[in-house]
This record gives sequence, C-alpha cells and structure tokens, in this order.
Amino acid sequence: MKADLSGTTLAYCDRGHGLPLVLIHGFPLCRKMWRPQTEVLSRAGCRIITPDLRGFGESGLASGAVCMDDYADDIVALLDHLGIDKTVVGGMSMGGYVLLNLLERYPDRVAAPIFITTKAGGDDDASKVKRTDLAEACRTRGIVPVTEVFRNLLFSPATMAENPELADEVFGWMAATNPHGAAAALIAMRDRKDFVPLLGSITHPALVIGADQDQAAPAEHSRIIAEGLPDAKLCILQGGGHMINLEQPSGFNDAILGFMAGL
Repeated sequence: MKADLSGTTLAYCDRGHGLPLVLIHGFPLCRKMWRPQTEVLSRAGCRIITPDLRGFGESGLASGAVCMDDYADDIVALLDHLGIDKTVVGGMSMGGYVLLNLLERYPDRVAAPIFITTKAGGDDDASKVKRTDLAEACRTRGIVPVTEVFRNLLFSPATMAENPELADEVFGWMAATNPHGAAAALIAMRDRKDFVPLLGSITHPALVIGADQDQAAPAEHSRIIAEGLPDAKLCILQGGGHMINLEQPSGFNDAILGFMAGL
C-alpha cells in the first residue's frame, strides 16, 4: 500500500489486528527485511506496520536535504493516515535513530520503544567524514559504493558461510536502493544528535535487542542503551549479526512477543 503524506509517497505494509507495532528498517534496506516478523507476529495477534522510509524501497524521495526529523515526521504522518494514536515502535540500526527522534519529539505517540542492533551515540569526526565521502560517492557512482561497504557488515561470518542465499537476497535489496535516497540518509545520519545523555529522560518501558556477532553496531551499544534507560529489558541474541531478525528469527520473534505480552 502507499500513502501520500505531505508531498512524499510512503509505501508500507499493514497486516494483522491487535496491538500495533511499527517496524522501521535500517540502512540501506527496505521493509522487506521484516518478512519473518510480519508473518509470525501478525498471526500471534499483533498489527504489524512496516514502512519504507522516504528514498528507500518503493517510497518516494522529496527534493532537497533530509534530516532525522523528516523521517520521524513521515512515521507520525503515516500513523495519522492509519488512524493510530499510539503504537509500539521498533527501529533497527538507522531505524533506531528515527525511533530516538520520535521519542524526543513525539513521545506520546510511542507506547513502547524496541531498539534493534542500533546505537544512541552520534558519529565521531572520523565517522562523519566517512559518511560524507560515501554520500558523495553515491551521487557520482550510484549505489555500488554503498553495497561494497555494507555487504560484509550486515551478517555474522557463520551466516555468510552457511546461508549465502540470504546474504545474496539482502544484497539485492541494497542494490535496488535509490542512490539519491541513500546519499540523503547518509547525511541525515552524519548530522544526527547524540542521544546518550538523553536516555535517562525516556521513561517508556523498552526492549533493547543486540547481537553477539554484530559488526556494524556491536552489542556494547545495546548495553549502553539499556543501561541508560530507566525501564529497559536487554536481550543479546547469540549466533547472528546486524540482521539478527533474519539470522535468528525464532529468538528474535520470541523476544518481541514476550515484551509485547507484558504491555
């Protein structure tokens, strides 16, 4: 399905009935990454909403620069479009940055946050330079520079060796990403706020999911988030990397369902 929201067309899936859960994908991905969750969680009594962020998947890309506020505003506009006042929100990697923005600017729209293989801190100077350079490469060379960087970061070594078909499928999603959308997102991530000092002000009940073999956002970042939040449960899943929801879907889904059952 697609919704026209303030000049931006947002593609999304909306499946199931019950307590709503919005899942926000990471970079440079799309809503397809939530396939194992959409099927299982909707059958378990949840309403699962998975949008493509602007510039990714089948969503449009507005002209001009994009910041984290824009991605968060799009999520709120989609909730308004769907008539949802408050929802559980899960954000993976870049989706976690969007979630933090939502919690700061629209706390009443979030029933509970789920942080997935993400970090609360901002980029250091070296990381900012890398983001800037990669964004420029996207503009001049297309999406290939991004796929070259991220292909070997998203999965654990075991997944790469034992399930190359999954890695190839996700690589295909990355390769189909609009390079201008990717470039805009890289700059938005570069300029995002450092939320570590603000974690203590987030009073929602929260779930933090990390992965023991995550190369892009090592599990220590999940521990920092969980320790900084007043009311958080930490779950470090074993045997997977940054795409833990695809690598260990059963454990991941059980963690989500257990958390939502307590809300």
